[in-house]
Amino acid sequence: MKLRARDEISAEEEAAIRSSLLPRAAVPADTTIIRPGEELRHSTLLLDGIACRYKDMRDGQRQITELHVAGDFLDLHSFTLKRLDHFVMALTPCKLALMPHTKLTEITERHPHLTRVYWFGTNVDAAVHREWEVSLGRRSALSRLAHLFCELNVRLEIVGLSDGMYYDLPLTQAEVADCLGITPVHCNRVMQELRERKLLEWKGGRLSILNRDELARVGEFDPAYLYLEKRRR
Repeated sequence: MKLRARDEISAEEEAAIRSSLLPRAAVPADTTIIRPGEELRHSTLLLDGIACRYKDMRDGQRQITELHVAGDFLDLHSFTLKRLDHFVMALTPCKLALMPHTKLTEITERHPHLTRVYWFGTNVDAAVHREWEVSLGRRSALSRLAHLFCELNVRLEIVGLSDGMYYDLPLTQAEVADCLGITPVHCNRVMQELRERKLLEWKGGRLSILNRDELARVGEFDPAYLYLEKRRR
């Protein structure tokens, strides 16, 4: 669904993807999937759940640099890098599938269009990182939180996990705070402000957007960086 939202994927290409994946594995919440410096011979596709990339600081603080949802490769960039400079962790229970790098090599040799599609995906991934950098450097905490909720809404909508107004978000406020570069107490305060403005509700692991346009305005959210238009690569 994620690939076909932005491009045409043939039945032959879908078969090539499916045949390249090893049987799925389930991991519980708070499981480290990849550690920095590990030699990697496969890339990991997230089938279900929410995972993150993060870096630890010496004082014990953590900065989450991206959230991953179903349909995302957690480390497609490891195909060329062979090791990561950051952790990858399952924040919720996750289902994963592994694609050996040998199979990715076969795809690049036999399916040039699919190779371009995956290259495009890593470019979108970089665009998400740039947008998060802008949030951390220039947006207010309120705007950062609103922007994050808008982004997740669009990304989950692509894979059928949001109807545009409601989606599951079984994260803690501490985990969201680690995405925003603020404390959990500060995160709680800005969350309360979004509630008081009647822009959203977040309880029981379920996020309800009450005013999508105003939430986007507060978050200065423009989905152009997600490159949602469908075209042949």
